[in-house]
Amino acid sequence: MFIDRDEELALLEKCYASSKAELFVLYGRRRVGKTALLTQFCQNKRSIFFVADMNTEQSLRAGFSRAINQGIFGSQAAGAIYNSWEDIFLLLAEHSRTSRLIVVLDEFTYLVSAYPPLASILQRLWDSHLKESQLMLILCGSYIGMMEEEVLGYKAPLYGRRTAQYLLDTLDFHNARLFLPTYLPDDQVRAYAVFGGSPGYLQLLDPELPLPELIHDKILTRGAFLYDEVRLLLQQELRQPRLYFAILEAIASGKTRLNEIKQATGIEGLSAYMDTLQSLLLVEREIPVTETQPHKSRRGIYRLKDNFFRFWFRFLHPNRSLLEQGRSDLVMQSFIMPNLDTFCGTAFEKICQQFLWQIGLTGGLPFLPIRIGGWWVTNEEIDLVATREREALLVECKWSSRPVGENILQNLERKATVLCAEHKPNQIWFGLCSRSGFTQKMIEIAQNRQDLLLFDLETIVNPPR
Repeated sequence: MFIDRDEELALLEKCYASSKAELFVLYGRRRVGKTALLTQFCQNKRSIFFVADMNTEQSLRAGFSRAINQGIFGSQAAGAIYNSWEDIFLLLAEHSRTSRLIVVLDEFTYLVSAYPPLASILQRLWDSHLKESQLMLILCGSYIGMMEEEVLGYKAPLYGRRTAQYLLDTLDFHNARLFLPTYLPDDQVRAYAVFGGSPGYLQLLDPELPLPELIHDKILTRGAFLYDEVRLLLQQELRQPRLYFAILEAIASGKTRLNEIKQATGIEGLSAYMDTLQSLLLVEREIPVTETQPHKSRRGIYRLKDNFFRFWFRFLHPNRSLLEQGRSDLVMQSFIMPNLDTFCGTAFEKICQQFLWQIGLTGGLPFLPIRIGGWWVTNEEIDLVATREREALLVECKWSSRPVGENILQNLERKATVLCAEHKPNQIWFGLCSRSGFTQKMIEIAQNRQDLLLFDLETIVNPPR
């Protein structure tokens, strides 16, 4: 099942349509759908697709040789193996001299690990032969650190040769929910809070099964694909998985500031590890949206960005002993179900942020927002603030089973006085996002005010186009 990725496909198609050689770098962590995206792009095009694995240089060269022979000469020539990587790339240059040929090297980092001179050989042949051809070479990799070091970095042999690059992220809520089309909106939100937006996880889900059963069978059951996913992904992506695991565990437990994380883990040189986790899109640094110099702000906090990682550290990791004894039903009923809606609050805020961007960019807000994010000072916090110059929209997001009433608005207006003292906007609006709608009194208030916007769950899940 292939969903969305319109922007990414458009970029690939634009490169494909050029009349020159293209070196496209696609990277991102595992399970985000890189291979599926490139498979979709290569459909009905002259292409060679090779997926590397953890093997020897000779075996990888033999496998790539077979893929080239099948793609260019047909299956009858599949057995021929080229003696060197130079021979391979010279052959590709010759067969793309007058017509477009796509060559995908998926998991390129495995190739470089097996044969370190490969990047330098490719750089030399790109400069001497390939750049004059009509080859579209796509280097794809999951190990973000190595991709940036071997391909994108200033000291990398291929630095300056790429013609485009793209860091592939997970799907947003409005596309992730399409994997569960039969679910009601509130369960689509819950599923997004649990499984996140990784296509590799979402494609495992059967929309005919209720969410508790999916959680039990796909995450909590020993041997299930997602049971050890966090540990395995860290081991595959990182050179010191034990240290990164400790950092993620500390953040998940509420240690959100750099000094708190350092005290909890005892790790020296913590900033470098945090940078890596941010490059993997597992951790994000948030600062109050009104900060004028975000990179210098001392009010920044760290949060787990990936919803599935949040769920795994919140519910699976602390209950590992019970799960190892086969007590998944107990964990489900005693720890997850009573706390699931509380856990979903953070994901709902992110969904509302995506929603505000979507309607803001299509004219659905009083102004075109430049930034949307949280705001806080000591003892005061507003879920979302959309800003543009001296205009601001202040929004509270309530994932509650009760309709939102005027008390929520009154509290938001009180907090607005604190924000206005700091930010000094010329004009402000108020917004309320609610899972369970609004009281009749709240609806009547909104009808008589020009500065108040109400968004119910149906509108958030299915925004006006």
